[in-house]
Amino acid sequence: MKKNLTHFTKSGNAQMVDVQSKDITERIAVASGKIYMSSASLIKIKEGGHKKGDVLGVARIAGITAAKKTADLIPLCHNINLSSVNIDFKINKSKKYVECIANVKSTGKTGVEMEALTAVQISLLTIYDMCKSIDKGMVISEIKLELKKGGASGEWKRSK
Repeated sequence: MKKNLTHFTKSGNAQMVDVQSKDITERIAVASGKIYMSSASLIKIKEGGHKKGDVLGVARIAGITAAKKTADLIPLCHNINLSSVNIDFKINKSKKYVECIANVKSTGKTGVEMEALTAVQISLLTIYDMCKSIDKGMVISEIKLELKKGGASGEWKRSK
């Protein structure tokens, strides 16, 4: 079954999707991603001893800002009034990574998946930027949508 791509006209030109006729519903999206790093970087982040300051605090603010600016970064995204953006971090010392989880909410006519994914990406890039002086080998990976709720398609949840 071939599904129409909504960001293209029948003639193949790019377009912003018209959401005017969509219902206003609560929209929620959760995204996650990881940054793998050396033990030394992870210890500095965890203990708060990094010379650039509170790495996760700065990354949290960067992620929130990024979610709010998604439409400025991705050309066909709608400007969305966000109700909330929550960025959490989990440190896994044994596997040497920091996981970022972004939870984004809005009440509107279009979803907030791109805002959640953008928040994760920018949060992790900020961690990289702040730690690159001691660890240039960090790897950002596993960026993914975990959950979306709202709209005509209802709820979608990643199966484990």
